Amino acid sequence: MKSKNALTYVAIGIVVVVIGGLFIIKRQGSPGPLDGLAQCIKDSGAVFYGAFWCPHCQSQKKSFGRSEKYLPYVECSTPNGQGQTVACIEKKIESYPTWTFADGSTETGALSIERLAEKTGCTLPPKL
Repeated sequence: MKSKNALTYVAIGIVVVVIGGLFIIKRQGSPGPLDGLAQCIKDSGAVFYGAFWCPHCQSQKKSFGRSEKYLPYVECSTPNGQGQTVACIEKKIESYPTWTFADGSTETGALSIERLAEKTGCTLPPKL
């Protein structure tokens, strides 16, 4: 009797893991509602400079949800969090986040999605 119950629990566990795994795979593979906007921002020549330890940078990324992977992000911090990368030193990045745009302008701080669309000429998705 014990082995039958154990087998049932193992079977249920396997089913739960498989269903959970499929859900995660589907969610990661599905397009985000801001994929097009993030890609347009990148294509416009804008660049988002930040640091992994910066809470405002993390907030900026989170505002794009799953679409953050399309943002033109450049990591400025060295892995130990104590220095700055050569690329960001050369661009004279002094605070995070810093956005640079194709028109030569720069803005610091987490920007709203609306402001990013305005600065890059990108279209906001219909339901934002």
